[in-house]
Amino acid sequence: MQVEQHLAALREAVDAFATSATTAGLEEPVPTTPDWDVRRLVAHQGVVHRWATAQLLGEQLDPDAVEREGLDAKDSVAWLRLGADRLVEAIRAAPDELEALSFQAGSPAPKRFWARRQCHETTIHAVDALSAELGRYPRAADTRIGTDVALDGIDELLTGLLAQPHSHVRADEPMTIAVLPEDADERWLVAVSRQAPVTTRGLGDEEADVVLRGPAVALYLALWNRSDEIRDESLDLWAESARVTWG
Repeated sequence: MQVEQHLAALREAVDAFATSATTAGLEEPVPTTPDWDVRRLVAHQGVVHRWATAQLLGEQLDPDAVEREGLDAKDSVAWLRLGADRLVEAIRAAPDELEALSFQAGSPAPKRFWARRQCHETTIHAVDALSAELGRYPRAADTRIGTDVALDGIDELLTGLLAQPHSHVRADEPMTIAVLPEDADERWLVAVSRQAPVTTRGLGDEEADVVLRGPAVALYLALWNRSDEIRDESLDLWAESARVTWG
């Protein structure tokens, strides 16, 4: 996916987020993020959008103050949209050679990095808002997520976020995890050990220690622990040995 595709998907995610948050109500609990209600979810996403914008513009930001602003906003959804609009404008206006923070293994140039990261950050949190609306973990068919977005998000997670030195994915005994979408040709093989995981594209192996197979959107949600649609021993092993948690 290119920058404009990421931005289009980000806007779609904001629309879905806003719709679910409005329908559920701000006090509704969020099944996929225990101990949070929708108000806190909206505030968190608004902080992340504004923080990302600050990175792009070279500005300072007090996350705690911004979170209080979001929690106290008279119209939390409008506040969310305002931050998202400013983020999209900042990414679109950024020069291709922009120098700014990026924090994934093998990160692309900052403009492309932030478009991709915020696309998936917002898409996953829109799923959280949907879980509040539904009162349960969503399934792929409940979402508006397209296969192309899901595949790109799986790739970002497995080749970028997962490979960071501080990721939680470790195993005392080396193991391999194959991620095999049923509706696309993309494949990933993740080698997990006591060191940072190493992901290889195109080498998904059905003989891997753990095999995760299903539609791309279902895999995307499952790998982010946002759905219980894929239920088998392989996924249980993934959840126990390779759970990814991001603060």
